Amino acid sequence: MKVIVIGGGIIGTCSAYYLAQAGHEVVLLERNSTVAQESSFGNAGVIAPGYVTPWAAPGMPRKLLGYMFSSTSPLVFRPGLSVGSWRWALRWLGQCRLERYRRNRSRMQRLAFYSQTCLHELREQLELDYEQTRGYLQLFRTEREIRLSEPGREMLAENGVAHKLLSAQECRTLEPALSPDAPLAGGLHLPNDETGNCPLFAKRLAQIARNIGVAIECETRVAAIQSHAGEHRMQVQTQHATTGQTAIQNADAVVVAAGVASAELLAPLGIRLPLWPIKGYSLTATVRGELFVPRIAVMDESYKVAITPQGNRLRIAGTAELGDRQLVLRQSAINTLHKVAADWFPGAARYHEARAWVGARPMLPDGPPLLGPTHLPGLFLNLGHGSTGWAMACGSGRVVADLISGRPAEIDLDGLTLARYRRA
Repeated sequence: MKVIVIGGGIIGTCSAYYLAQAGHEVVLLERNSTVAQESSFGNAGVIAPGYVTPWAAPGMPRKLLGYMFSSTSPLVFRPGLSVGSWRWALRWLGQCRLERYRRNRSRMQRLAFYSQTCLHELREQLELDYEQTRGYLQLFRTEREIRLSEPGREMLAENGVAHKLLSAQECRTLEPALSPDAPLAGGLHLPNDETGNCPLFAKRLAQIARNIGVAIECETRVAAIQSHAGEHRMQVQTQHATTGQTAIQNADAVVVAAGVASAELLAPLGIRLPLWPIKGYSLTATVRGELFVPRIAVMDESYKVAITPQGNRLRIAGTAELGDRQLVLRQSAINTLHKVAADWFPGAARYHEARAWVGARPMLPDGPPLLGPTHLPGLFLNLGHGSTGWAMACGSGRVVADLISGRPAEIDLDGLTLARYRRA
């Protein structure tokens, strides 16, 4: 079968690779000059399946109200006059009930744990190096934060996720680079969680995909997708970003993995999804020397900011902002990232020279992504992963490749397909 994958982020790249491995003729369309240049580019790099969770959670609306007047808020709601963002927020609010949260979290973690297994298999088979580190340390500034973490630790125990609550001294022993001046009440160590450079992984996997036959067409914008009733054939209209040249490509199947842009492509086909961009921010700073650099990734629980070592750089990432679609750097968010990095690792990197980034993470109000077929023969989805796309990418790509190949998925897809919105 000829399969066109729309979107060259980490989700689309993994989909293209697994489809080629399954023996399909694959074309990957990407509107940028190379893969992983948008949502996948500046993320925290954390792969922590036990902490993959919906943004819609009990108590979150109250937290959001409490954050509204804080300049260092990790959660920001700025809907303005946008009808779309208000509509999304109302649907999100309806998913914040405990039973819905537990159901959605279970669906997301099922996929995330499977994806981690797929990632490890790829790493071994392909001998991939993507600046990966093992271990994740959640830092609590106050005793109150430790108490509030108890429900989360109970869920980790329920799922058999290795973890250990550490004292402040144990945290500093595990990560000696932590500043002695930063307030620290304790931490939660997850030894089997990991981090890695997401765009580096995507680029290396894309090169391997090319070597096994995937045609990667960059600077190619998709104008429309058309379905031919009764023919089980799809058509994709494209336009080259530089030359403006247009083309029509035929395929037996199309995978839509275009992030936030997916909703606009699918609407003319009668598939209207509550997919909205949740903005995130990051800094990337060059390290000064190994002495003050963290050996493992840490998460500041107060500010929801992750600090991740990536080769000779530090990635500092955080903030979830619902509002307009414009990717404009908000200085208060950047200031928060600088503050957290300087609190924990003041001498680790050249923070004053750090490169700032803002990206749009395609999020559905209930949390889990959408994988698999639609009502149109040959049209498949792999979208809506929100801020956990890196943690779910390999598993999502493999699931979609299996379904297109006529094989059953290796995990239960209940709640991960378009059927959950048809039921709603």
